[in-house]
Amino acid sequence: METALFILGKVVGAGLRVESWLVLLGMLALFAHLRGRIGLSLRLTGGLTAALIALTVLPIGSLAIGPIEAIHAPDPSLPAVDGIIVLGGSEDVAASQAWGQVQLRGSAERLTAAAELARRFPSARVMLAGGGGRLRDLGGITLSEAQVAFWFLEEQGIAADRLMLEDRSRNTAENARLALVDAAPRGGEVWVLVTSAYHMPRALQSFEAAGWTGLVPYPVDYRSARLVDGIGLAMAENIELLNIAVREWVGRVAYRVLGR
Repeated sequence: METALFILGKVVGAGLRVESWLVLLGMLALFAHLRGRIGLSLRLTGGLTAALIALTVLPIGSLAIGPIEAIHAPDPSLPAVDGIIVLGGSEDVAASQAWGQVQLRGSAERLTAAAELARRFPSARVMLAGGGGRLRDLGGITLSEAQVAFWFLEEQGIAADRLMLEDRSRNTAENARLALVDAAPRGGEVWVLVTSAYHMPRALQSFEAAGWTGLVPYPVDYRSARLVDGIGLAMAENIELLNIAVREWVGRVAYRVLGR
């Protein structure tokens, strides 16, 4: 069941990506032209052009992701912390494996914040959660996100005996369920959840559904900005942020419906 949901999520996710819709619009315009529907072809081409201009100039992605990021805010005055959970996704597993050294993605703040918290609370355990989120990992994970995160935190001076690896999960729901089993938190302990601000609402929802209680959200990796700061020529960034926003809005609804 979990594997079927994982595959379904990947398929649906690919269909929701902005570039998928842009390619489809272009193909429909070409098909209409080949069928002699010149008027329809021109309208579709005009719509595609307008969409590309809007995505290039306007911070549509930032506007869409901003409300999600505003749901939780980091608490600078954290109490005593017993454990820190760091969700995977910031590790570039393929590049790390190819080059034999830690390579990180744009959400590296998940790990840099974890290192800072680990130094701030030297007695806290650190749970690194993340197996592999790619479809090809169904055949077996050769190197996990958690292992790359382990290497990074070791390089930052965090003692290896404080680090716990949950390296079997493929998505947020599995992060939550498997991390709970591996960490076995005791009643009254304070655990901090570290992930990207846009991912925090869905992650916290999923961890609570899995049975975690009293988690303290510690969002990092904010992507949205003021409207005036986002106007310019930034198509790739706008599409990336819009894809993230769509995934998180849809994911929150899907997780709630599925009780994850």
